Amino acid sequence: MKNFKLQIGLLAFILLSATSCISAKGINVKKVDDTFQSASKNEIDHSKWDKLLKKHVKTNGLVDYKGFKADKSDLDAYVKFLSKQIPNKKWNTAEQLAYFINVYNANTIKLIVDNYPVESIKKVDATISPFLKNFIFIGEKEFSLADIEKGILQKMNEPRIHFAINCASISCPKLLNEAYTAKNVDELMDKAAKEFINSDKNEISENSVKLSEIFKWYKKDFLQNASSVIEYVNRYSEVKINSNTEISYIEYDWGLNDTK
Repeated sequence: MKNFKLQIGLLAFILLSATSCISAKGINVKKVDDTFQSASKNEIDHSKWDKLLKKHVKTNGLVDYKGFKADKSDLDAYVKFLSKQIPNKKWNTAEQLAYFINVYNANTIKLIVDNYPVESIKKVDATISPFLKNFIFIGEKEFSLADIEKGILQKMNEPRIHFAINCASISCPKLLNEAYTAKNVDELMDKAAKEFINSDKNEISENSVKLSEIFKWYKKDFLQNASSVIEYVNRYSEVKINSNTEISYIEYDWGLNDTK
């Protein structure tokens, strides 16, 4: 039984990593660079999402899914609104980042609400990983959560996206109760990184460090502009880790981040 579970887990990992099903599907993905600009002439109004977040997300990041379910018509309307905002070459990097972070987070909430009550996002569907399920619309095209994360956001050369998107789980970086916009996306990603790295999701001291498995799964992303994971973490950590400290990892808790 143990070997069978290991085989199933390996198969799921391979499927999730397969480039054949993780795609930007024709969207022009822009990369963050030294000329990162937040000004935009095409700024999208995310105020409806901001209102829902402030109403149903606690300051500690726990989510009132019952509350979201009560406001399901508003949530569905915002998700439908996002589906009609089709990114084009006129969108700058900040606009794209804010848009796709909100697309990921709002659709994750919708996925949970549509299947609530549920113990974990992984229990949503027994036939396919919820991260590979095509249920997100942008224009006429269907995307999965993995498409949004791996096919788009990870290609934008911005590792802070891993602290901004929330997979509805206890070990995830917390969902902020504020919508990302082109104007605040840089500031909010910084806030999300600092709060996550200095939270109880990591155990950090000068000579001992246990990190979230996020830093193991997405190590390549963090090394895009840092010489080591420790160097990257030290940019945001209140306690600076010695560079030769060996890293161990904390097992991920996929339990639902529900206020209950």
